[in-house]
Amino acid sequence: MRSSATRPSLQAPPGRYLKERLIQGIFFLCASLAIIVTVVTIWIFLSGSGIFFTKVSMWEFLSGTRWAPLDVARPSYGALPLIVGTLIITGIALLIAVPIGLLSAIYLSEFASERVRRIAKPVLEILAGIPTVVYGYFALLFVTPLLSTVLPDIQFWNALSAGIVLGIAIIPLVSSLSEDVIYAVPRALREGAYALGATKFETIRLVILPAAISGIAAAFILAMSRAIGETMIVAIAAGRVPTWPPDLLRPLQTLTVHIVNVATGDAEAGAFIWATIFAIGALLFVITFLLNLLSYWIVRRFREQYE
Repeated sequence: MRSSATRPSLQAPPGRYLKERLIQGIFFLCASLAIIVTVVTIWIFLSGSGIFFTKVSMWEFLSGTRWAPLDVARPSYGALPLIVGTLIITGIALLIAVPIGLLSAIYLSEFASERVRRIAKPVLEILAGIPTVVYGYFALLFVTPLLSTVLPDIQFWNALSAGIVLGIAIIPLVSSLSEDVIYAVPRALREGAYALGATKFETIRLVILPAAISGIAAAFILAMSRAIGETMIVAIAAGRVPTWPPDLLRPLQTLTVHIVNVATGDAEAGAFIWATIFAIGALLFVITFLLNLLSYWIVRRFREQYE
């Protein structure tokens, strides 16, 4: 009989659980970092915008059609031209990016061979790596002169070329996310549709896209958030003039461009003009937050689960 002294010890090595608790604490701190940053950001926006809204009413800020915070004689803080300018450029970008990105995703997932898919998808995603300042000058120096051959009244800075190039910039985002969602639809659904006599197009339209609709919609909303928050493309190509009523062929100013104007301008630190960037930042935060809630609801409402 083996002596108990020779039996292997079942006790944990000293310090083993201490190391696990230390690692667990590190993971907890990393997970909490995003929450801490979000809370601090919200606090900064609220404290900064509170100074602004003590002088300017919320109604004037959201419905006023004249944005002239630097006008010493008659300052005005109606942000509607900035809001509408942002929505117009975002809408043009989505009209470009959504159909091209979705059709590209369908091709890559349903028609392209594996070899073509491995080559085409990284090439398409190269667009996402191009600096946005390059896109801005591409819009200013190539797209605008090209549009001027068709639209002679278009100005050097305009919303149309900025929206088109912004749409090109977010195509990889729509295409990549949509392709991943479509590719993840179970093969059994496709084979079942083919067994019932459906064509390739009918299978895509009636089976695959409805099964992937939640992920595709979330990709579109994410692309919209990306377009709303874009700065350099619109700052370079769309101009910095808050125009009302808006005109696609004239310069427009967006919410993010005003923040750039103040941050890079000659306004004295602590001046009231600095409070406007916190108010606009809070508005952008609310818009992005609502879009994320909408995306979350769509995913929960239309998500399909397969065993």
